[in-house]
Amino acid sequence: MFSRVCLIHYHEIGLKGKNRSTFEHQLIQNLKHGLRAFDLAGVDRISGHVRIRVKNGDCTPELARAAAKIPGVARVSLAYCVEQDKDQICEAAVLALSHIPHFLTFKVHAHKSSTNFELHTLEINCLVGEALCKAFPDKKVQMHKPDVQLDVQVVNNVAYVYAVVEQSLLAAGYGALDFEAFDDNAVLSLVGVGGLPVGSAGKVVTLLSSGFDSPVATWMVGRRGAVCIPLHFSGRPQTADTSEYLTRQIVSALDPTGCIGRLYVCPFGDQQREISLCVPQSLRIICYRRIMFAVAEKLALAEGAKSLVTGESLGQVASQTLDNIAAVNEMVSLPVLRPLIGSDKQEIIKRSLQIGTYDISSKPSPDCCTLFMPRRPETHAKLDAVHAAWDSFDHAAMIDELFDHIEYIDYDSCYAYHSCSAKRAYHRELGR
Repeated sequence: MFSRVCLIHYHEIGLKGKNRSTFEHQLIQNLKHGLRAFDLAGVDRISGHVRIRVKNGDCTPELARAAAKIPGVARVSLAYCVEQDKDQICEAAVLALSHIPHFLTFKVHAHKSSTNFELHTLEINCLVGEALCKAFPDKKVQMHKPDVQLDVQVVNNVAYVYAVVEQSLLAAGYGALDFEAFDDNAVLSLVGVGGLPVGSAGKVVTLLSSGFDSPVATWMVGRRGAVCIPLHFSGRPQTADTSEYLTRQIVSALDPTGCIGRLYVCPFGDQQREISLCVPQSLRIICYRRIMFAVAEKLALAEGAKSLVTGESLGQVASQTLDNIAAVNEMVSLPVLRPLIGSDKQEIIKRSLQIGTYDISSKPSPDCCTLFMPRRPETHAKLDAVHAAWDSFDHAAMIDELFDHIEYIDYDSCYAYHSCSAKRAYHRELGR
């Protein structure tokens, strides 16, 4: 029996110039860390791909599923690894297609980056295609939009053979996104999340709640290569810690991406009560958010993060109008990224289903967002009124107090965060 490996395909990384190797190295390190539960024999680069091998020589669909969730991975192929031998390549091709049900058409696509093999890619296509036609006489060759594409990658001294199931089978409930439709020996190609490797775009502090929006925003920025440092504002001690528990569940749901290494929690309930007694009712939310942004920026500077991230969507709630966003933005000098600003709620919910946070976010929980809410919040705040409300309490002392009492929980999923010197510098600064 031939051994099986995972071939990692990437798209955006392949477009990089002189720094391409940096992105590839980061992806390899993230894969090693993200797949550490598997008995890996090696993760290395081969001819525009990353190859994953396990010690028993047989990569599994479970490993492929785990690899597909790691940012930077565009596609994962479970491939038979054979010698550069015509008979072995044809045998592996027949074996790969024999495990795929319900297909009618196929084609062969060969790629060669080795000069050791005597056949040209067109000759490989003809050789393998002839073998498949003999093995599957009831199937037809179809060059455009076949049900299955059989790929042959001739690299160095070996060849990799795997099947890519096309959209016609996906629509029927089979294919790369549903390994359950195939037996355990199926050699398939699984769609990944794409994007860039976590750690290749610096660090950001994300304002994370237990709702739908901010987890999706965090995932989207992590998918673009950022190390995400979530900061959750809890209503404790004025509310229960339910939102904190749900937020920890959300971080665990995002664990496969490897984009989060630490969760910060800031108890905010008493300070909200103090604000509610001082400022006009309509401006409470804006003052709450100004405090949040100020604490988040202070944390970002301590962590060496270059930006803040929120889950705001334009006009979705009172605090997310352009006027109110401007009134809050003036509190910070760092850029504030809003990846969901043009999304509607249905789009956000659909994405939360895909990343596995929907069920968690659906659970009701009292948190700082619902604490001391005004009956009629201001939707178009005037800066003069905001400044007057802001000066009605000692906001500087409040920001320092909140930062001094911030709590954190470490997670081991993010290789880039735990290998970062800024984290160690932050520990030295705060004596933690």
